[in-house]
Amino acid sequence: MRRYLLVLLCLVSFCGCQDKKGIKERSVYPAIGLATWYNPRLTASGERYQPGEFSCAMRRRGFGKNYLVCNMDNNRCVEVRHNDFGPSFFLFMMGRIIDLSENAFSEISSTRRGVVRVRVGEIHSGQIDY
Repeated sequence: MRRYLLVLLCLVSFCGCQDKKGIKERSVYPAIGLATWYNPRLTASGERYQPGEFSCAMRRRGFGKNYLVCNMDNNRCVEVRHNDFGPSFFLFMMGRIIDLSENAFSEISSTRRGVVRVRVGEIHSGQIDY
Protein backbone atom coordinates (compact mmCIF):
# COMPACT_ATOMS: atom_id res chain seq x y z
CA MET A 1 0.00 0.00 0.00
CA ARG A 2 2.84 2.40 0.83
CA ARG A 3 4.43 1.73 -2.56
CA TYR A 4 1.25 2.79 -4.38
CA LEU A 5 1.01 5.97 -2.33
CA LEU A 6 4.65 6.81 -3.11
CA VAL A 7 4.07 6.33 -6.84
CA LEU A 8 0.90 8.42 -6.69
CA LEU A 9 2.74 11.18 -4.83
CA CYS A 10 5.53 11.17 -7.42
CA LEU A 11 3.03 11.32 -10.29
CA VAL A 12 1.28 14.30 -8.78
CA SER A 13 4.54 16.17 -8.16
CA PHE A 14 5.93 15.55 -11.67
CA CYS A 15 2.73 16.07 -13.69
CA GLY A 16 1.44 19.37 -12.41
CA CYS A 17 3.03 22.47 -13.81
CA GLN A 18 1.60 25.82 -14.86
CA ASP A 19 1.88 27.21 -18.35
CA LYS A 20 1.90 30.96 -19.07
CA LYS A 21 -1.90 31.19 -19.19
CA GLY A 22 -2.31 29.61 -15.75
CA ILE A 23 -3.84 26.42 -17.16
CA LYS A 24 -2.42 23.18 -15.79
CA GLU A 25 -0.31 21.41 -18.35
CA ARG A 26 1.16 17.95 -18.03
CA SER A 27 4.96 17.94 -18.01
CA VAL A 28 6.34 14.69 -19.34
CA TYR A 29 10.02 15.42 -19.02
CA PRO A 30 11.63 17.82 -16.55
CA ALA A 31 14.74 19.70 -17.67
CA ILE A 32 16.56 19.24 -14.32
CA GLY A 33 17.09 15.90 -12.61
CA LEU A 34 19.51 13.05 -12.02
CA ALA A 35 21.75 11.31 -14.54
CA THR A 36 23.73 8.10 -14.38
CA TRP A 37 25.80 6.05 -16.81
CA TYR A 38 25.10 2.67 -18.36
CA ASN A 39 26.46 0.17 -20.92
CA PRO A 40 23.72 -1.54 -22.95
CA ARG A 41 24.46 -4.20 -25.54
CA LEU A 42 21.72 -3.21 -27.94
CA THR A 43 19.79 0.05 -27.94
CA ALA A 44 16.03 0.49 -28.37
CA SER A 45 16.63 2.27 -31.69
CA GLY A 46 18.15 -0.96 -33.02
CA GLU A 47 21.72 0.33 -33.09
CA ARG A 48 24.57 -1.55 -31.55
CA TYR A 49 26.02 0.28 -28.57
CA GLN A 50 29.40 1.87 -29.31
CA PRO A 51 31.42 2.40 -26.09
CA GLY A 52 33.23 5.51 -27.40
CA GLU A 53 30.05 7.23 -28.56
CA PHE A 54 28.33 10.05 -26.68
CA SER A 55 24.80 8.70 -26.47
CA CYS A 56 21.92 8.68 -24.00
CA ALA A 57 18.71 6.94 -22.99
CA MET A 58 15.65 9.06 -22.22
CA ARG A 59 11.95 8.49 -21.59
CA ARG A 60 11.14 10.74 -24.55
CA ARG A 61 10.45 9.36 -28.00
CA GLY A 62 12.31 10.64 -31.04
CA PHE A 63 15.62 8.87 -31.45
CA GLY A 64 18.41 10.77 -33.19
CA LYS A 65 17.92 14.16 -31.48
CA ASN A 66 20.88 15.85 -29.81
CA TYR A 67 20.84 17.11 -26.22
CA LEU A 68 23.21 19.17 -24.13
CA VAL A 69 23.68 17.68 -20.65
CA CYS A 70 25.34 19.90 -18.02
CA ASN A 71 26.49 18.81 -14.57
CA MET A 72 25.01 21.35 -12.14
CA ASP A 73 27.85 20.89 -9.62
CA ASN A 74 30.81 21.72 -11.87
CA ASN A 75 29.14 23.23 -15.01
CA ARG A 76 30.81 20.71 -17.32
CA CYS A 77 28.67 19.90 -20.36
CA VAL A 78 28.52 17.21 -23.03
CA GLU A 79 26.47 16.88 -26.20
CA VAL A 80 24.81 13.48 -26.57
CA ARG A 81 22.64 11.77 -29.17
CA HIS A 82 19.43 10.06 -28.07
CA ASN A 83 19.37 6.43 -29.23
CA ASP A 84 17.84 4.41 -26.38
CA PHE A 85 14.80 4.34 -24.12
CA GLY A 86 15.22 4.60 -20.35
CA PRO A 87 15.54 4.94 -17.39
CA SER A 88 12.87 2.65 -15.99
CA PHE A 89 9.54 4.16 -14.91
CA PHE A 90 10.34 3.70 -11.21
CA LEU A 91 13.75 5.39 -11.50
CA PHE A 92 12.20 8.20 -13.55
CA MET A 93 9.63 8.80 -10.82
CA MET A 94 12.47 8.97 -8.31
CA GLY A 95 14.13 11.79 -10.27
CA ARG A 96 16.41 10.11 -12.80
CA ILE A 97 15.76 11.77 -16.15
CA ILE A 98 18.59 10.51 -18.35
CA ASP A 99 21.10 7.66 -18.65
CA LEU A 100 24.37 8.56 -20.39
CA SER A 101 26.90 6.31 -22.08
CA GLU A 102 29.92 5.73 -19.88
CA ASN A 103 32.10 7.89 -22.13
CA ALA A 104 29.64 10.81 -22.06
CA PHE A 105 29.22 10.56 -18.28
CA SER A 106 32.99 10.59 -17.74
CA GLU A 107 33.13 13.95 -19.60
CA ILE A 108 30.98 15.66 -16.95
CA SER A 109 31.84 13.66 -13.81
CA SER A 110 33.81 10.73 -12.47
CA THR A 111 32.15 7.37 -13.16
CA ARG A 112 32.85 6.45 -9.52
CA ARG A 113 30.31 9.06 -8.48
CA GLY A 114 27.55 7.15 -10.28
CA VAL A 115 24.73 9.73 -10.14
CA VAL A 116 24.90 13.49 -10.72
CA ARG A 117 22.39 16.33 -10.87
CA VAL A 118 22.10 17.65 -14.43
CA ARG A 119 20.28 20.13 -16.63
CA VAL A 120 19.20 18.76 -20.03
CA GLY A 121 18.43 20.92 -23.05
CA GLU A 122 17.41 19.92 -26.55
CA ILE A 123 19.58 21.28 -29.37
CA HIS A 124 17.62 22.76 -32.32
CA SER A 125 19.76 23.97 -35.24
CA GLY A 126 22.50 25.29 -32.97
CA GLN A 127 20.20 26.70 -30.26
CA ILE A 128 19.56 25.00 -26.92
CA ASP A 129 16.06 24.79 -25.41
CA TYR A 130 16.02 24.35 -21.64
